[in-house]
Amino acid sequence: MKAKVFVTLKEGVLDPQGKAIQHSVELLGWRGVADVRQGKYFEIVLDQSLGVEEARALVERLASEVLSNPVIEDYRVEIEAV
Repeated sequence: MKAKVFVTLKEGVLDPQGKAIQHSVELLGWRGVADVRQGKYFEIVLDQSLGVEEARALVERLASEVLSNPVIEDYRVEIEAV
């Protein structure tokens, strides 16, 4: 199995890197981009001995305790069979 973890800044948290990207996009002539928010993406290959629910619980805990800062970030976990 493979887990995908998407970590993004919570709504209302300032994102200077996203603003810099948006500004660069505008300078390059791209139109219609109203906002850019940046984040982090992780792919985690899981041991085959884990069941789907056990894998999800493990990755949810890893995401909340290690991969994200719960004060300023949200995360989303996807589990897929390989």
